[in-house]
Amino acid sequence: MDLIPKPDQVASAASNVAHKLLYGGLADLRPMPRTLIDDGPLREVYHYRPHKTTRETGDPVLLVTPLAAPAICFDLRRGCSLVEHLVQQGRPTYLVEYGQISFKNRGLGIEHWVEEVIPEAVKAVSEHAGGRPVHLVGWSLGGIFATLVAADRPDLPIASLTVLGSPFDVEKVPLVAPLRPILRLTDGGVVTQLYRLLGGAPRPLVRRAFQLSSGTKLITKPLATLQHLDDTEWLAQIEAVDRFTRNMIAYPGRSFGQLYHRMLKDNQLLTGKVEVSGRDVDVADVTAPVLVFAGNTDGIAPINAVRALVGLLTKAHEVRFEIVPGGHLGMLTGRAARTTTWVVLDEWLEQYSTPDDRATRSKARARRKPRKRVATAGSAEPGTGAPAAERRTDPVAPDRSAIGSNPDRRFASASSRNLGRKP
Repeated sequence: MDLIPKPDQVASAASNVAHKLLYGGLADLRPMPRTLIDDGPLREVYHYRPHKTTRETGDPVLLVTPLAAPAICFDLRRGCSLVEHLVQQGRPTYLVEYGQISFKNRGLGIEHWVEEVIPEAVKAVSEHAGGRPVHLVGWSLGGIFATLVAADRPDLPIASLTVLGSPFDVEKVPLVAPLRPILRLTDGGVVTQLYRLLGGAPRPLVRRAFQLSSGTKLITKPLATLQHLDDTEWLAQIEAVDRFTRNMIAYPGRSFGQLYHRMLKDNQLLTGKVEVSGRDVDVADVTAPVLVFAGNTDGIAPINAVRALVGLLTKAHEVRFEIVPGGHLGMLTGRAARTTTWVVLDEWLEQYSTPDDRATRSKARARRKPRKRVATAGSAEPGTGAPAAERRTDPVAPDRSAIGSNPDRRFASASSRNLGRKP
């Protein structure tokens, strides 16, 4: 909004304020419909129901949630939901989440997720999809867990691996760097005693840590909100991110301890080997093709912290590294992700789908007719309380200029050993 608002900006701002007061918000926060297909200790595997106008075809996609973050990271709000996008593309879409972590779960270590939760989810998804191989897509710690699973379990039916915003070199994380000398000096004793006493990292602490990772935005948020009072999309995104932050989940004690000592304090991920159940899982053993995303303004997992994974994947069929717009959450499900991250992911999934699936999907796309958006901005979608401007039914053109880490948009190779050479 301009310093001296124009009449249309004033009208839009008034409409947004009135809508928020009357309906409680601007964002369409309805979750995508889903069905539980498998469960176990801290494991729930869901299948998202196919879009009513699109036939579900191709190899399934399994979204891997990180610890502490709610599964709505993949289904933030209508129009900015990776789940919604995949379902509308006709891809069989699944998600594994872990439920609420409590004090009674304090004895669970990362081996619970690496050896049981995610492998069982992969097998359940493959079986549910008719025995097809599974595309693993993990964000943040979910990407780290998915990588360790792909390295540890070559027997699993994994078609490809996509890692988004996962820091494999913690020394490159600005938020952590100032703390490392203190951690070495104290040997982490104070922190160790604290998480043992609390049984892990409680929800309020996790929530505050995520908020502090965007400290500048947190301070400037009130002013920014006033400046964008006429921007329905911007306000809706802020509401959705606030809901995401409020729903943070606790870390179980033993898992938090392992992550703290092995990854935060000792930077073990940078070596490529992580101890799981008394043995080393070597990232170099990943043979599936791997797509790695880094957000250009990510403070939790900066570009160089994520890029460290690339050099560890010496046996992968292919490694592709992409830099996309956005912070830690924005790169996954921000407004810019529609035309950047999701476009690259679509191409990747298409490339590594089985040949007959590619032909089927191409025919389905050819038959699909584009639909027009008929509502006007600021009006409400019946029954949802959400602005009709959020009903994005038109295909969004990719923003090619904003994607990629080099002028050719992508850093690709026939094998990971060629990543140092430009195409």
